[in-house]
Amino acid sequence: MPHHATPPHPPAARKLLSRHRVVTACAAVAALALLLAAAPATDDPTRRRAYLMGPLSRQGTVVAGSVAGAAAAAAAPSTAEAPLSSLGKLEKSEQPEKNFAGKSTTIWWQHLKSRVHEANLSARIAPAPARSMFLVPSPSPAENFDDGSMEEPERPEMKGNPPKESAPFLQEPISSGSPTMSSDVNGEHDMDRKSVFPPSPEAPIWSTAADEELIYAKKEINNAPMALHDPDLYAPLFRNVSIFKRSYELMERLLKVFIYHDGAKPIFHSPELKGIYASEGWFMKLMEVNQNFVVRDPNRAHLFYLPYSSRQLEHNLYVPGSNTIEPLSIFVKNYIDMISAKYPYWNRTKGADHFFVACHDWGPYTTKLHEELRKNTIKALCNADLSEGVFIPGKDVSLPETFLRSPRRPLKDIGGRPATQRTILAFFAGQMHGRVRPVLLKYWGDKDPDMRIYSRLPHRITRRRNYVQHMKSSKYCICPMGYEVNSPRIVEAIYYECVPVIIADNFVLPFDDALNWSAFSVVVPERDVPKLKEILLAIPESGYITLQSNVKRVQKHFLWHPNPVKYDIFHMILHSVWFSRVNQIP
Repeated sequence: MPHHATPPHPPAARKLLSRHRVVTACAAVAALALLLAAAPATDDPTRRRAYLMGPLSRQGTVVAGSVAGAAAAAAAPSTAEAPLSSLGKLEKSEQPEKNFAGKSTTIWWQHLKSRVHEANLSARIAPAPARSMFLVPSPSPAENFDDGSMEEPERPEMKGNPPKESAPFLQEPISSGSPTMSSDVNGEHDMDRKSVFPPSPEAPIWSTAADEELIYAKKEINNAPMALHDPDLYAPLFRNVSIFKRSYELMERLLKVFIYHDGAKPIFHSPELKGIYASEGWFMKLMEVNQNFVVRDPNRAHLFYLPYSSRQLEHNLYVPGSNTIEPLSIFVKNYIDMISAKYPYWNRTKGADHFFVACHDWGPYTTKLHEELRKNTIKALCNADLSEGVFIPGKDVSLPETFLRSPRRPLKDIGGRPATQRTILAFFAGQMHGRVRPVLLKYWGDKDPDMRIYSRLPHRITRRRNYVQHMKSSKYCICPMGYEVNSPRIVEAIYYECVPVIIADNFVLPFDDALNWSAFSVVVPERDVPKLKEILLAIPESGYITLQSNVKRVQKHFLWHPNPVKYDIFHMILHSVWFSRVNQIP
């Protein structure tokens, strides 16, 4: 029987078949575009290619990730399975009808987009190539025994000065290739109320398992069970002890921190453990050797720690007499530009899951040349001043300024006389810098025997009772701001069980996200310094006894230990950073 050629398709059939192939080809190309958009940001073409090729398979055969491959897929028979088999094959009832006309193709394409979106939400950051930064963090440096003192040395006021020529050993700032995208974060979280979270500055470019854990933690904290009669937590000290307890439990269970290995000593990985800037140094020392929270794999991290010291920046980069801190700001900007260019983790959230810890007064001002660093990162700052526009309430963390005289014995001299044996009403001694202290001395210096206010302790007095003994013997310890709003006297007063009297407008008190400062301190507006004694005497004796008793109870939350213990200052700082990140997660 003679072989007859297959009769050509009638015009209507050819038109329908052509339309089917065009629609299918468009769908395949669009799916490829979605996968390209979902791929993690990386400079490694091999990793990106592997990410894209993985899910694009048909019947075990990889489909080429190119327009030519997509066109070949479109030309395949219509009965073939849809791509994205690794995301789950379409059920038979979900597959498009064979005529591919109109509505059925639209339904199939919407289903395809949904599958790609789901995959993107649950994607993991692709493993990074082995580099030195993924090694275990540097061992803690030897303790630093420089001659720190209670008072910061006299220095010029430089916040408002125009920048001058930078130091010759620094490069100019690295120019940004594209405008930064960030927004201010306003609002704060009051632990007395639920669901009052500051908005996130940026939604992550891609989602990770860590993000899902943060979302889970946020829901758990919002629905915290009632904490009753916890022997470790005294409820009146907290804004909401139930929320704090649940958040702390989740931090202990979930939190993972990645520490960047980049950066040379002494500015990086070189903590200073003595003097008034000891908080940033002790946190760095304890964080870098921590085995409970620190991870080598950044893909598991909820937070990324930038391990530089603002004190070391000032000590190594500030040019005496220059009256400008621009060299410090340039250095920090270049460091962040390097981090964001070398690794994908900063760019994923534009720095929102990164944090640094800075106790030097200049710490906030060194961020001003990098918009994302200033607006998006969690800044743990001793200089937590609302009036400067750098510290963002509800996101940034107020860091306690702790003055340590002996790094080897951080708990030395802790404690004081019982409340009934404190014979001095109020005490202060210190240098007369800043706007508050001269006013304090003007009204109360050598004016009243109950108000022991000095610029310097006279020798005739120190022979009988030194500075520490005065604090141990006083009911109230006056803690006025100095150059900036923060003062190490606040924590010193707590160490010596003296009720702190804080005089610093616009100051966000340490651990304000968790602690109820009215339970163990007195806050006096700057304008009321002339009425200081009247304010203190108006507190009944029973009220003072309660305040002083609570100072002794809250003391454990401000103590440094060579080996951190539960609820101590190291864990409280880390909790404040964790709590801030949980609040920001969309």
